[in-house]
Amino acid sequence: MSATPDNAVQPITLTGTGGIDRGARHRLDEAWLGAAWSHPSTRVFVVSGGQALIEERADGRTELVLMPSFDAPLTEAHRYYLGSDADGVRYFALQKDALPGRMDAAARPAGLREAAGLLSDRDNELLVHAVALENWQRLHRFCSRCGERTVIAAAGHVRRCPACGAEHYPRTDPAVIMLVLDEEDRALLGRQVHWPKGRFSTLAGFVEPGESIEQAVVREVAEEVGVEVVDVAYVASQPWPFPSSLMLGFVARAASADVRVDGEEIEEARWFSREDLRAAMESGEVLPPSGVSIASRLIERWYGKPLATPGW
Repeated sequence: MSATPDNAVQPITLTGTGGIDRGARHRLDEAWLGAAWSHPSTRVFVVSGGQALIEERADGRTELVLMPSFDAPLTEAHRYYLGSDADGVRYFALQKDALPGRMDAAARPAGLREAAGLLSDRDNELLVHAVALENWQRLHRFCSRCGERTVIAAAGHVRRCPACGAEHYPRTDPAVIMLVLDEEDRALLGRQVHWPKGRFSTLAGFVEPGESIEQAVVREVAEEVGVEVVDVAYVASQPWPFPSSLMLGFVARAASADVRVDGEEIEEARWFSREDLRAAMESGEVLPPSGVSIASRLIERWYGKPLATPGW
């Protein structure tokens, strides 16, 4: 497997590079949180169903629709402190059943898949944090120990059970995602059974209990395409709150080129040289993964340049 030069490594989007200090030390300090909420510089946005309002500015930038706290919809229980920036501005997200209406025609709802490619690093970091908390809060309202309804604590980062005293923390499911290369430096890309025709991406799967992430890479590749891999090397990670994954990116070398798809999760898998992939994308035969995903970045790291066609 040929080495990839360091200057070819591209940043992985959605990976918290926006300079936000999450301020976990403040989450249990109700007096501090109350003062932060009331500060005139504090900014707030609403998250609902994994979406928030975004707005295209006259200068071409796209931004989260942020508002002063005194303009925000009323809610106490579902107010989540997200942190502060280098200028001392504090940020909160409000979880609501619906996004607020806007008089400004430029504002529109958007989810992470769309917004991540448009927003600044700061806004991406805030939105990923808020969406992950909202997903967890909506799906974990009851105590897994005794079944009692839990209450929100720690500025949205804990749920406590008033009956048995158990504390529950946001769930994150580790998943491995890997680009497999053979001795000819070809990349192995697969297509899941439920994907649109022509959609190809890297292989991926969840880490099982009692398993290391390296073991998960080896197992998942063997299960999905029947290929034995060695030399598993970590590259980067990406939060992927759909609803609660943390994608752990790897490259690995195939010990053989024989491919046997499982037919259940992976319907087709093929080896691509760089020229093969370029020609297939240009003809429309292959549709690459989303430009905001770590899958795209892993492929681009090997391919040497941005993929020709944006994915979904």
